[in-house]
Amino acid sequence: MRLVFLYGQAAAGKLTIGRALAARTGLALFHNHLVVDAVASVFPFGSDAFVRLREQFWLEVITEAARQGQSLIFTFAPEPSVADDFPERVQLLVESHGGRALFVALTLDRAEQERRLVAEDRAAFGKLRSLELLRALRGEFERCMAAMPAPALAIDTGRTSPEQAAEHIARLL
Repeated sequence: MRLVFLYGQAAAGKLTIGRALAARTGLALFHNHLVVDAVASVFPFGSDAFVRLREQFWLEVITEAARQGQSLIFTFAPEPSVADDFPERVQLLVESHGGRALFVALTLDRAEQERRLVAEDRAAFGKLRSLELLRALRGEFERCMAAMPAPALAIDTGRTSPEQAAEHIARLL
């Protein structure tokens, strides 16, 4: 089992690149907002119940995929409501079932992030679209990004198209 753990800040292109990689490789795409939006429909974002259930759902899906040898792509936005050790626990979980986690960091500069953040297509999921909130939380988001495991590959999505990024990741696989 291979877990492609795509991570990056808001508007870095995680879902877009995840979709391109899934189309190129045939790997299943487990987009983090599938769980975030489901849990947030019942419990407020950041509440104890939200945090606990979001992590539980993420881990249950990844655990079952690892048990069955089902490779997948997981998108993830490092942010303060997620336990600092979550990525390492995911890696250990995958490895305990004979799999391998591949961390891929998606980066972009602030100006490009702000330009993308307000795009209408981000409304399809409950994605962050407020420049004011992004600017208020940017320091926390950057701290969380810096705490992530070292990536096997880092891609500047402001300079690399989604298709090129997917090609780079597929070659690494």
